[in-house]
Amino acid sequence: MLKPSSESTLNTEQIRADFPILQQQVHGKPLVYLDNGASTQRPIQVIQAISDVYEQCYSNVHRGGHLLSSRSTDAYEASREAIRAFIQAKSTNEIIFTPGTTFGINLVARSWGDACLKAGDEILVTEMEHHSNLIPWQQLAQRTGAVIKAIPITDEGQLDLSALPGLLTEKTKIVAMTAVSNVLGTINPVAKIVKQAHAVGAVVLVDAAQSVPHEATNVQTWDADFVAFSAHKMLGPSGLGILYGKESLLDAMPPFLGGGSMINTVTIDSFTPAMLPAKFEAGTPPIAQAIALKAAIDYLTDVGMENILQHEQNLTQHAHQRLTEIEGLRILGPAPELKAGLVSFDIKGMNPRDIAGILDTQGVAVREGHHCAIPLHQRLGISSSTRASFYLYNTLEEVDQFIEALKKATMLLG
Repeated sequence: MLKPSSESTLNTEQIRADFPILQQQVHGKPLVYLDNGASTQRPIQVIQAISDVYEQCYSNVHRGGHLLSSRSTDAYEASREAIRAFIQAKSTNEIIFTPGTTFGINLVARSWGDACLKAGDEILVTEMEHHSNLIPWQQLAQRTGAVIKAIPITDEGQLDLSALPGLLTEKTKIVAMTAVSNVLGTINPVAKIVKQAHAVGAVVLVDAAQSVPHEATNVQTWDADFVAFSAHKMLGPSGLGILYGKESLLDAMPPFLGGGSMINTVTIDSFTPAMLPAKFEAGTPPIAQAIALKAAIDYLTDVGMENILQHEQNLTQHAHQRLTEIEGLRILGPAPELKAGLVSFDIKGMNPRDIAGILDTQGVAVREGHHCAIPLHQRLGISSSTRASFYLYNTLEEVDQFIEALKKATMLLG
């Protein structure tokens, strides 16, 4: 992990010029957008890529017997290759386009899970999971009679790995875990957990929605069996996700959805599925979104993922330091050097919804609520929290503006 430094490695002024939405005012104040954990903004390069698809080459992909279809197909598959290289997968056959992270996790739960789990088998999750990496496994357990267990967290907001040997047994069939907590910011030791899970014969699915956009990812180093993430959290369009899966596992899994594109042959009463990756891409895919994602990947690659991580950790460290100035505030999660670019907090006696509302009047956009992690908040002894999440276009000055707006909120609510 990179160590925080006082110097930013990014030219944020130049970067911010690429994001039209950041140039506006909100309630008469300059917009300070700190809700990147929910969804990031898009640079003009991505916006233009979407426009170019519809202006120059849009057509349905694959099997079209005309020039536009050929152009669209080439661009669509070029994006798949860009994703493969970005996460360092072995083959484009391992890259499945989906509507989002949630869909990808459900695909694995329905296809791999229904085929491989039975009553008494165990599914291991963690106490810090987003609902999208909990509910699909709860539904799978209901269908199969499998049992769900959870890796607990410490009071410092890290996984209690001392509990792992007692939880991983020959009954464990899958470990479903987040790479980075969307509430705590905790960066989990994915490769270490994968190794221990594989030692008992379990497969591992990683929810990487909060990690792939923020740090360099090598799925082969992780050795995870499945990895799911979303385009809209990494400068790309909404409505698009990626599911990586090891080719041998995807080959053996039955199709999740039936319809066009995922078949090889069809008769009135039977079908044979297409080869990967088409087997899991039934129907007309999110064509423009997929093509435009390549522009987002190119942008992130040009900036440099290590530079982005360093910049975010600098912002997070500064936020931690400034938040200590506010009486009654508790920062959730570990120290800044152990987390990704976000900070969630609770202020004694104050409702996060009220806090976020006042921040909004000051032009500061943050997120409030349980962040789709109710069990985690219950473990923390609260029902909701306020979260500020950073990205490559945020600045130290914006962190200071956030802190001053938060101080005003506490004065008004205190």
